[in-house]
Amino acid sequence: MLTQDLLDSARSLSDNIVSLRRAIHKEPELGLETPKTLAKVKAALAGLPLEWREGPSCTGAVATLVGTGTGPGADRRVLLRGDMDALPMDEKTNLEFASTIPGRMHACGHDTHTAMLAGAAQLLCAERGSFAGTVDFMFQPGEEGFHGARHMLDDGLIDPLPDAAFALHIMPNAPFGVLGGRAGPLLAAADEFNITVKGQGGHASMPHDCVDPVPGAAAIVGAIQAMVTRRFKAADPVIVTVTKIHAGTAHNVIADDVKLGGTMRTLSPEHRQKVHRLIEETAKQTAAAYGLEAEVELRLGFPVTVCDARAVAIGSAVAKQIGGEGAWLDMPDPIMGAEDFSYVLEKVPGAMFFLGVAQEGSDWTACCAIHSPRMHVDENALPRGTAVLAGCALKFLAEGFA
Repeated sequence: MLTQDLLDSARSLSDNIVSLRRAIHKEPELGLETPKTLAKVKAALAGLPLEWREGPSCTGAVATLVGTGTGPGADRRVLLRGDMDALPMDEKTNLEFASTIPGRMHACGHDTHTAMLAGAAQLLCAERGSFAGTVDFMFQPGEEGFHGARHMLDDGLIDPLPDAAFALHIMPNAPFGVLGGRAGPLLAAADEFNITVKGQGGHASMPHDCVDPVPGAAAIVGAIQAMVTRRFKAADPVIVTVTKIHAGTAHNVIADDVKLGGTMRTLSPEHRQKVHRLIEETAKQTAAAYGLEAEVELRLGFPVTVCDARAVAIGSAVAKQIGGEGAWLDMPDPIMGAEDFSYVLEKVPGAMFFLGVAQEGSDWTACCAIHSPRMHVDENALPRGTAVLAGCALKFLAEGFA
């Protein structure tokens, strides 16, 4: 079925996919608790031959479909994943189905990911008799910093582990309908640092009677930038960005301390460990040079998202079979954003792909990116995403990692 027929079947489900996407978009939910979203998904898939599993840690759920056809894939198991949570931000799209909840918006496309996955479940249920093997549909909350995939793994919802795993992420500022991916690191590990620079405050007119933490904190910011450019190879990128600086309460008061915070992005375990060590050393030693103390807190975020070359080859083949040679893009470089599908890919060979959803025929370079309050999606691309997910599952079950 890996032909135009697959896309035609997905397009026949377009009304269902778009309707579910808009319903989810109107009522965005945050973090690990997305019960309304999951209820919408279950309602859309009601009556289908799916076995549902849920766990105690979050509102994530896995729906399992067993093919009734014959073939070599009877012992194979493949997982398809979509995330369900939104972002804590106000929407400014003026869409008729815009968020009805102030301070919440599906600005990262998780509404589309969930709708496309539900569409793939509908499509594969209709084709159940044409394939052998098992498909797990992973509906996951808590991707936006809440480690939802890890919680679902810890709850045993993905046991037994599949033999392969695939996921899609939309890109509203990428060409319509084009699927992009790469073998190896696709997205970075994202960790957080918080530094408290401790001094001794007092009256701003008498700095000689104080130990002013502000100059030391400023020096730490500069030292971190020098650390990145002088201690790490440019071929294995490291990004450290100071995003928060807080000090003081009045113009005539020297504060007791300064708080710095930011993010660390790395593409290898070696650089991840090294940047953690150097952040702490740089902060403490620079502070000491100014007669200050520095306390450093490091918080681990998502690991590097690493795609298996065999899984990427499946995605590339499916995209080309559905849309022609121009429907696939080999990404030359990783993106320094992060994804918690990385937890799944640490345990299961697989891949994540990016689907371009810029308005068809538009100047996609001028479109708003994800996390923009004005982000728009061309919903005509969603059936293509459904077809890609279903196609990856069918191709793997039929051929494995050839």
